[in-house]
Amino acid sequence: MTSIETTPLAGLPLLLVEGKTRVLVAADLHLGIEHDLWLGGASIPTQTGRILDRLLDAIDEARPDRLLLLGDIKHNVPRTSWQERREVPSFLDALAKRVSVDVVPGNHDGGISDLILPGTSLHPASGILLEGVAYFHGHTWPHPSLLRAEVLVAGHIHPAIRLTDALGCSTNRRAWIRAPLSIEALGDDFSRERPEMILVPAFNDLCGGLPLNSRQEEDRGPIPALANLDAGRIYLLDGTDLGDLRGIIACGRGGSRKRLNSRGR
Repeated sequence: MTSIETTPLAGLPLLLVEGKTRVLVAADLHLGIEHDLWLGGASIPTQTGRILDRLLDAIDEARPDRLLLLGDIKHNVPRTSWQERREVPSFLDALAKRVSVDVVPGNHDGGISDLILPGTSLHPASGILLEGVAYFHGHTWPHPSLLRAEVLVAGHIHPAIRLTDALGCSTNRRAWIRAPLSIEALGDDFSRERPEMILVPAFNDLCGGLPLNSRQEEDRGPIPALANLDAGRIYLLDGTDLGDLRGIIACGRGGSRKRLNSRGR
């Protein structure tokens, strides 16, 4: 079996998966979110060009064979906004001129097939398997065959951690989580040594994140059933290792708050 390495790019919500081919993974671009914010009274210039430039720079740096967009390429549901109809096709076309592009749709991607031009590959929402690594967005259960992979990669929940300083001021920081797969979810197929799930932070800065240590009631889809998130290891975008989620939650209850704050700066 081909040896697979999974490496987050320093300071970026991008995952590089290296086997026989190099796959660069980005999740939750939410192009067109500015239109939704405008409807709510916030006027923000389109960020699509900036997001494209960041991805092109990362492609030049990482030199992947494939770019895999792991769901929620567009933002508005159930309709497609005028902004998305204008910007998403040219965005994907510009990427496809630089590298092979794969799209696994997410829950915001209704109608995405109408926006994809030749040169971009659209896959089922149930995910795809590449060189033993399973990729799916996370809003719906992956195809059963994907559960036999050594590593599952998903997005959807916009993982983040809420850090609180000594004065009680809080800030949310986007984060990676590597969590062991649940024995209950795998059932009789639990025959691998250390199967895990990697959750990719949202690429779009305007999306923010869901703080995993806040215990907010949010729809996280099947991900909590597939992976033991409490046992997952948490890393900030700059590579800071905050330990496992269970320990971070315990710190937030007063146990070792100073130690957590110093490590999270």
